[in-house]
Amino acid sequence: MASKAFEDIVEDFDFLEDWEERYRYVIEQGKSMAPLDEALKVPATKVDGCASQVWLHPNIDEAGKFRFEGDSDALIVRGLIAVLRNLYNNLEIKDVLRVDASVELARLGLNDHLSAQRSNGLRAMIERIRDIAGQNV
Repeated sequence: MASKAFEDIVEDFDFLEDWEERYRYVIEQGKSMAPLDEALKVPATKVDGCASQVWLHPNIDEAGKFRFEGDSDALIVRGLIAVLRNLYNNLEIKDVLRVDASVELARLGLNDHLSAQRSNGLRAMIERIRDIAGQNV
């Protein structure tokens, strides 16, 4: 159920030799995102459960396509937001709920290489995305 953009990340991860390179890759993904407008960094967009500051701002267009922007004060978390954007953005809202993020992210090996705090934060971001989608189906 993964998007082409996410499949590209999976292929890139397979090509990278070690976790230091993969972390750099994730960080670069985050750096390539446009920063979230400061006006959108409000309590309503803040994700609880993350050790870092994290904001996710969703948008569902007229055709029912889900997209979100995000930002964080931590480089690796910003990169994880970029990975999630590649996983979820441009899906129909009903399909967002069909994505098994834990299975898809396991293909990258992230589960085994993130700290407990980062893993909890990643789960909190996924829960927020799923909650938004569930409210808009």
